[in-house]
Amino acid sequence: MAKCNLPISSKPHYSYSQMVDLLKSRGMIISDRDRAKRKLSQIGYYRLSGFWFPCREVKKDSLGKGLLHPGTKFPIREDNFQDSVDFNQIVSLYLFDKKLRLLMIDAIERVEIHIRSVIAHEMGYHDPLAYQKDSFINPNKMCTYEDKSTKRIRNLWMEWRSKQQILILRSQEDCIKWHRIAKKPIPFWVAVESWDFGTLSKYYSMLRGKYQRKISMRLGVSNEKVVENWLHEINILRNRCAHHSRIWNQSTNNPLSVLDIPYFNKLSLDKRSRKRIFGMICILWFLVKKLGPSSDWLKSISSLINSKPSIECCPYTAMGFLDNNGFPDLDLFC
Repeated sequence: MAKCNLPISSKPHYSYSQMVDLLKSRGMIISDRDRAKRKLSQIGYYRLSGFWFPCREVKKDSLGKGLLHPGTKFPIREDNFQDSVDFNQIVSLYLFDKKLRLLMIDAIERVEIHIRSVIAHEMGYHDPLAYQKDSFINPNKMCTYEDKSTKRIRNLWMEWRSKQQILILRSQEDCIKWHRIAKKPIPFWVAVESWDFGTLSKYYSMLRGKYQRKISMRLGVSNEKVVENWLHEINILRNRCAHHSRIWNQSTNNPLSVLDIPYFNKLSLDKRSRKRIFGMICILWFLVKKLGPSSDWLKSISSLINSKPSIECCPYTAMGFLDNNGFPDLDLFC
């Protein structure tokens, strides 16, 4: 009989009871063993581990100085937890993050739909089929090149058109299905109903500058490249929210751009804030309040953030706030 060559697991499999024992042996406070087992089964050990990771002890050298990972430059963590890390508080932080994702998606949805409408209106004015036409695209985005990391030959414009066509063919929107069945050209304002945020963001990034400026001015932004940066980062956040990934203390590689206007000057966002969720909240509110001046979204965000579980190793500064006093006064955002 042939042998079954299964890969050897890098770590042993643990039952939920063994997971609880492991956490307790590392210093986590677990007051209700059955609840801990239930939450581990519902959420998963490694999903929760992202929330308790900052609460693990920092590895130190012989002089007592914290060691940093050579690649990420983040502190290297020991297996043991810092003092007073409570499993119930970690679960509360997980639930806080879930509520935060829902509020962020609420704002992103409004922004996404509005920008799709603006792009369709501005570009459709020039040509109802502008999304198919090379003449509206920055020539640099139509060049064929070799991707240095993958060694593949790429053309961003052709890749975008191919993906966009797939989205249209897959779409179950009645307006798009009618055009397909009737074999009629699909105008811009109909085609955008099939777009996701990534498709929207990439299309804007490929447009010639004069068309980007028309769209950015409709959003109340004088710098078209700032909008390009915002759309790219909002899309990353949207994907994290859509895939239920942790967002409360995540950091992006590219700081959000800001404008030299009173709104942003009052907020005084530093580079760290612009790489974390607080910076994104400021950007989304800038866009949302233009759509709905009476929106209470910011109040909801403020209320939620002020309810964040109080965990010493999970401070507000990890969200990009300048201090640990909670959400700033709402008057600052007027």
